[in-house]
Amino acid sequence: MGIFTHICIGTNDLDRARRFYDAALAPLGIDNLGDFLDQGLGYGRRVAELLILRPLDGAPAKAANGATVSFKAPSRAAVRAFYAAGLAAGGSDAGAPGPRGAVEHAYGAYLLDPDGNKICAYCFTEQG
Repeated sequence: MGIFTHICIGTNDLDRARRFYDAALAPLGIDNLGDFLDQGLGYGRRVAELLILRPLDGAPAKAANGATVSFKAPSRAAVRAFYAAGLAAGGSDAGAPGPRGAVEHAYGAYLLDPDGNKICAYCFTEQG
């Protein structure tokens, strides 16, 4: 079990965010679970753990400098698929798929979503 109940990421355009997150998270087995109240979208496997929301205060959403949300990937192939799907759905490169030196067998890829939020996918297998 993880240490978080959920993570929220702000957006200024829910339709654009939906297209991006639906595409980028599908290779990781993370589904769009539908609307979250009247404020945004919920993603997860069984319950919404990632919320993509319009800010409650009505101010524009801004990406957090230094913040990254990382998703578990079942394989290196899923990391590559996450990256390709995210780019095709309007994201931008923040680190192409490849080995990462911080942890043994770490393999990851980084994207900026259309609102500038940094997300990544990682797996820790030697192959795949």
